[in-house]
Amino acid sequence: MRSTFKVLFYVKKGSEKPNGNLPLMCRLTVDGEIKQFSCKMDVPLRLWDVKNNRASGKSVEAQRINLAVDKIRVEVNRRYQELMQTDGYVTAAKLKDAYLGIGVKQETLLKLFEQHNAEFAKKVGHSRAQGTFTRYRTVCNHIREFLPHTYKREDIPLKELNLNDFEYFLRTEKKCRTNTVWGYMIVLKHIVSIARNDGRLPFNPFAGYINSPESVDRGYLTQKEIQTLMDAPMKNASHELVRDLFVFSVFTGLAYSDVKNLTADRLQTFFDGNLWIITRRKKTNTESNIRLLDVPKRIIEKYKGLARDGHVFPVPSNGSCNKILKEIGRQCGFKVRLTYHVARHTNATTVLLSHGVPIETVSRLLGHTNIKTTQIYAKITAQKISQDMETLSHKLEEMEKNICRAI
Repeated sequence: MRSTFKVLFYVKKGSEKPNGNLPLMCRLTVDGEIKQFSCKMDVPLRLWDVKNNRASGKSVEAQRINLAVDKIRVEVNRRYQELMQTDGYVTAAKLKDAYLGIGVKQETLLKLFEQHNAEFAKKVGHSRAQGTFTRYRTVCNHIREFLPHTYKREDIPLKELNLNDFEYFLRTEKKCRTNTVWGYMIVLKHIVSIARNDGRLPFNPFAGYINSPESVDRGYLTQKEIQTLMDAPMKNASHELVRDLFVFSVFTGLAYSDVKNLTADRLQTFFDGNLWIITRRKKTNTESNIRLLDVPKRIIEKYKGLARDGHVFPVPSNGSCNKILKEIGRQCGFKVRLTYHVARHTNATTVLLSHGVPIETVSRLLGHTNIKTTQIYAKITAQKISQDMETLSHKLEEMEKNICRAI
């Protein structure tokens, strides 16, 4: 049930300052209970309009007083709404304390983010990945720049966060594209949810906020381009290694991190007598069992004994791989920007889907938890459509003949 609530401003007569001004007070009335507090400012008696609760006239001083009064009124109303949301009822005493910050811990955005990152850092290499930690640090750094730029403050209470302001900052100052903004907002949403779940934030800033990723045309290599890649002369052993690792992923669908962490004990002869990779994806911790075709088996044999600690391959850093792949892609004249992740898309599209492997099987092989993710990876090529239509044409051949005779 909503309480009766009123905010009134008045000057405190009998407490005149040496300059003749009087202290401005705010009176809160909730269900008949009255509490008041000082507005921390003095007002000339001649300017104060008792009837309208405001300074009269349009002088600079009157405008300054009225601006302060309006700010207090807005803030008191906001505190009232918050108390109603969290507690379901309001008293004048509670409202006064909430406005003055008495007994209320002001959780601030940057402090919470930094505390989260400090705890997260301890888990990196155990239950959390370095790449995820890097993303959290990136967004935290953007927040650290955003607050002074937009609010002229080093930190703000969580309840003052305006998501549209942060999105605008990312787009204009950091030149982030839609999908980058979307990814950063997911990180920020996780930080906000921490405060929401333990009661430090009474409302959800993301309620009503809408931001969706754009559909991106993921690159992949065609069968002809894969052959071009294999036929291209490599300028040194490092380029050849990266090329071979890329091709290994083209035929297994493994992501860079999974290839880097692949150990010999994960290569096992399965129930069908064939050699399989029996592993779990590092990113999603989902089971991913992949039968090894001749190409990846040949690559494993080629680098046998060259890696340490039981690993299958001596894998360079992701940055080094992508730098080399960019050079190789330019050498081969590929239109697609060659990165290690392109191998995974090529596996889904060119190796699997285009050769009739059902998308459900593709999803399992890639270790996806949702088939919608697989649909992003695996594109239906014109060649696949042509093959499917050719198959359909043979199946309908007799039926079409009969219909054609009747036409």
